[in-house]
Amino acid sequence: MTTMQGVFLPGDRTAVLRDVEVPTPGPGQLLVRVGASGICGSDLSYIYRGHKSHVGQEGAAYKGVVAGHEPSGQVVETGPGCRRFGVGDRVIVYHISGCGRCANCRRGHMISCSDPDRRSAYGWQRDGGHAEYILVEESTAVPLPDELSYVDGALIACGFGTAYEGLLRTGVGGRDDLLVVGLGPVGLAAGMIARGLGATRVLGVERSPERAAHARSLGLFDEVLIADDGVAEAVDEATEGRGCSVTMDCSGSAAGRSVAIRGAAEWGRVSLVGEGGRLETEVSDLLLHRQLTLYASWVTSLQSMEELAFRLVRWGASPERLVTDLLPLEKADEAYRLADSGQTGKVCLVPSPNR
Repeated sequence: MTTMQGVFLPGDRTAVLRDVEVPTPGPGQLLVRVGASGICGSDLSYIYRGHKSHVGQEGAAYKGVVAGHEPSGQVVETGPGCRRFGVGDRVIVYHISGCGRCANCRRGHMISCSDPDRRSAYGWQRDGGHAEYILVEESTAVPLPDELSYVDGALIACGFGTAYEGLLRTGVGGRDDLLVVGLGPVGLAAGMIARGLGATRVLGVERSPERAAHARSLGLFDEVLIADDGVAEAVDEATEGRGCSVTMDCSGSAAGRSVAIRGAAEWGRVSLVGEGGRLETEVSDLLLHRQLTLYASWVTSLQSMEELAFRLVRWGASPERLVTDLLPLEKADEAYRLADSGQTGKVCLVPSPNR
């Protein structure tokens, strides 16, 4: 097969399927047959609804490539010099390829690569996973354990990695209770991971009744509260006025971040992982006098993503449980509409088995 189908995002709330050439791996590269590819909230905010970039960066981040930065699959061909992975290996793709030389890349945080000429994200500046095959740098691949599905791998590739890193920064464990604000895919992932890390009690806050109902059905949260005008009082009641020792905002909204800060206990730790928006808070009474520590975390490292995959196996946890919609590439436009509705769990694309 010399051509394949790939999904492109024109920026007008549509997803377009086009035929493109199947790439050939060069030195240090792998050709991976995609098993599953997730739709991320950042795809919606920065590409699907209109091409834009982060504040302070010029030009749109999306360069008109095959979309999708959450792929997993199986290696079908290797380029010269590949040493770790071979044909038949199952892999998760860390979604940033960095320079490999800067301090951040050497720590495994390619997301923060400091070389703008070498840093490229799958699905943003280079072809991504919404296709039948993806060309990846071997340095960005991590093993997908046999016990996990390709859909599991796709969820680990970004959302679960983001939640895991945010929780690691706070050191959440058996001494802690956790409040998660925003129960989209990342918030749900935080609930599942927190259980594995030993959190004694996990509460959730969500404004969408549909997403709140989905979160309750998964059994990951001891209680799910609706983010209405009385949510602060509801958190107080649920925690007997003490708040939670760890809180995490996954909503990316000023209101959600306020709930996370307000819901933290004295000496609590607050993790911010939701993209976009603003942080607006009173400093003295809410932060200083309550001795809070704030952590800001962007995605995760290559090493932590690999660690997480094997921890999920040990915990007997399956990220695929969070998926509400699994559609073929041919229905990419429908899949993006579902994800954009803000009422679903995780939405994933899978190549058609008939091609």
